[in-house]
Amino acid sequence: MIVQAKLSQWPLTCRESELQTFTAAWANPRCQAVVIQGPAGVGKSRLAERFLAEAARAGFKTGRATASAAASTVPLGAVAHLIPASVDLSDPAKGFAEAASVLTGPRRRKWAIWVDDLHLLDATSAVLLRHLMDARVIRLIGTVRTSEPIGEAVSALTGGEAAFHIDLSELDSKQSEVLLPAVLGGPVGHHALRELHAASGGNVLYLRELVTGALTSGTLANDGEIWELVGDRPVRTPKLSELIEARLAGAGQDTRQVLELLALCELLPLAHAQAVASHDAIAALEETGLVQVITDRRRKTLRLAHPLYGEVLRTELPSLKRRALLMQQAERVQAHGAHRRDDALQVASWRLAATGTADPALLVHAATLARYAHDYERAVTLLRALPEDDHTAASLMLLGDCLFTLFEAEDAEKALSRAHALAQSDQELLDVTLARTMNFSYAAGSVADALSVNDTALKSLSGTEERRMLRINEGSIRALYGPALQAVTLLDEMDADPRQTPHLGIWVLAAMMRSPALALTGRTEDAVSWGEHAFALHSQLPEAVVMHPVGHLVGLTLALTDAGRLDDARRTGHRAWAVVGDARIPMAAIWISYHLGRAELLAGHPETARRWFANCAAEARIAHHNVPALRLALSGISAAAALLGDHDAAQTAEDEAATYTPMGYRAGEDRLGEAWLHVAHGSLAQARTTLARAAQAAEEASHIPSEIVLLTDIARLGGAKDVTERLTELTQLSDGALAPACAHLATALAADDPALLQAASRQLGAVGADLLAAEAAAAASAAWHRSRQAREAAAAAYEAQTYAARCEGARTPLLTTAEAAFALTPREREIALLAATNTTSKDIAASLDLSVRTVDNHLQRAYNKLGVTTRRELATALGIRAPHGQAGPGE
Repeated sequence: MIVQAKLSQWPLTCRESELQTFTAAWANPRCQAVVIQGPAGVGKSRLAERFLAEAARAGFKTGRATASAAASTVPLGAVAHLIPASVDLSDPAKGFAEAASVLTGPRRRKWAIWVDDLHLLDATSAVLLRHLMDARVIRLIGTVRTSEPIGEAVSALTGGEAAFHIDLSELDSKQSEVLLPAVLGGPVGHHALRELHAASGGNVLYLRELVTGALTSGTLANDGEIWELVGDRPVRTPKLSELIEARLAGAGQDTRQVLELLALCELLPLAHAQAVASHDAIAALEETGLVQVITDRRRKTLRLAHPLYGEVLRTELPSLKRRALLMQQAERVQAHGAHRRDDALQVASWRLAATGTADPALLVHAATLARYAHDYERAVTLLRALPEDDHTAASLMLLGDCLFTLFEAEDAEKALSRAHALAQSDQELLDVTLARTMNFSYAAGSVADALSVNDTALKSLSGTEERRMLRINEGSIRALYGPALQAVTLLDEMDADPRQTPHLGIWVLAAMMRSPALALTGRTEDAVSWGEHAFALHSQLPEAVVMHPVGHLVGLTLALTDAGRLDDARRTGHRAWAVVGDARIPMAAIWISYHLGRAELLAGHPETARRWFANCAAEARIAHHNVPALRLALSGISAAAALLGDHDAAQTAEDEAATYTPMGYRAGEDRLGEAWLHVAHGSLAQARTTLARAAQAAEEASHIPSEIVLLTDIARLGGAKDVTERLTELTQLSDGALAPACAHLATALAADDPALLQAASRQLGAVGADLLAAEAAAAASAAWHRSRQAREAAAAAYEAQTYAARCEGARTPLLTTAEAAFALTPREREIALLAATNTTSKDIAASLDLSVRTVDNHLQRAYNKLGVTTRRELATALGIRAPHGQAGPGE
């Protein structure tokens, strides 16, 4: 119900600039009219209604009128209800003057009159309104539909320097990205944003109906974190269909066939359209806004002005007429030689849609073109129409590759296994091995199957270069799953120049995976340099390379994060995201979302991190059914939600994460959510145990940056003395700024040295780790306070507040306890946090290996320092969830 209520107001959400323009114009004493111009459905009426409300708040008396074609035949038909009944209009000159006098009244009232569809206003009404405007009795707010003819009298209303114009157009993608989350009350996944905007064409009215239909049908759903489309396309509502059918009804019978042909073919050369209808008829379609003419050099093509027009037209087309139109168009293109690059794709698609079959060679050629245009669904449709006996190893590899990209892992493996059996040469065997190992690694999440396929190929091939390619391919697999050191060794066999490599596909994948592999082994600066170099090399390669160069930016985002260049990582990630949306690359969309979430989490921005992790999970689960990334994404959601105090959401995400097997990538980081849930419940010792096990997994996989992150969290949660030595060792194994900054923090926390803590805060701030910097400064302030250095304590507290202000409301033990009481010792703080969640003294003693008496003594001192007497008050003082009980120190 809340969402439905917001739908009625939503066009205004992204029209703030227009509202500001109106406010400025209305404040101008010369203003007589504000006219909103734009095509149908862009929200003109809704915006005018808001303008009228703003005028009322400014003290104007208001009135409204709606012009129409029917009312335009009757003088004053649209505005008669606004004219006082006492006014005699038998003499228009005297009547108009009297109307002005009566409307003004003794109090000199000023009116704001809104006329909707002003272009349909009859001439007499226009003359009256002009008279009232000139007499300064009214100011006019009007809406005008562009491309509609306007009479001379109405033009007089909207012309001149006293009339301010606001041009309203369809929403662009950025405006839709602002509007939809505001209406739905939460983040919206990229897949849903893209599909809803594309289907609506940015038309606000159509977009509203699409969202309404998707909500009603359940195809637009919220998984608790983000709104996403469950299906591929949003669903039309009956009202939307009626609106579009009414819009299309304006086309005459002589032009209807052009519209139907465009609905089937999407684009038509102007010359082909003129074979169906006259030039004047097509010009009329363009003038009414039903079609658009696109000029590309000397070629002119025609398309429908809105994507939904085609959907409605296709629904109404009888099957026989559809077949005839498609076959006629295919014959036209072939009669002209089918010279353009995409002609083969179009002809094959049309013949297939019309007859269910097409020439096998044409189908394969068309599918190849579709694949390189990233139209994977169409490529699969074309290849599945190929008779079984006509398939070759190449066509099956193409089919398997497209199915893999769509995350249909099982069907992809079936096609690729058949391709493997048909492979005739060593090159084809390399091709199919690469495709199968990618499918197992990225879509199915089975490293064992990927390595098995690669090993089988190694046994089948004896050529030196072919075997080297397979070792490099193994390096790509191990870069994802570990061990990272072995991956780097294998990837070091790559050729320096991709143009001279024996297998370009294996080189491109290896080039993408080398940057993450180098970063995982601590060579973060090399990882950054290689990522930039590989992206530049790949961008110069011919278009025939299947993998998109944006994959290098995904790895580069990771490398920059691990190097401690968090601002650069976010910039690179957003650059990659812009490409991913335009090029429709599902795999890159999943992983750039994850790496942006991880960068934001390390920066200490949990709300932003949570949105990116949620988008990763939505892309993986709802849009593309990809399981391998889900555990990492859900663990990230859980950690971010726990930092924000949203314990229920954190628990829900962690419960789902636990149902997925760890994939091995970023080893140990898939337990961050579990650890921070323990923190949220006050179980710091259990959180440290979880993190220690995770750090061990990272060490065994040679994932040095992951181990650094996990050990740093242990230090933040009271275990600094346990991890300082290992973190110091890791600074010798890892370059970049992040490792030494984290080691410095652990050392300072272990020593409880305020000067060291303040220096660590500034070092962490320099790498962009705002939350860690805030924690270090807060701990420094507490330490300065305990040593009775008030000035230094205040300065450190100010630094802590400055950094914390950037952290989107994150709450951690170091921040909350430092703010609650400078005087608590680390042990008192740890016991107080456990007690605040109603953990009994007996259980606290068991978890910390202390006696119950020692726990009670520490707890009593904490009570005294904080000035509290119950565990509920203790929880409030520490800024965490209050327990149910009211017990004192003992229980």
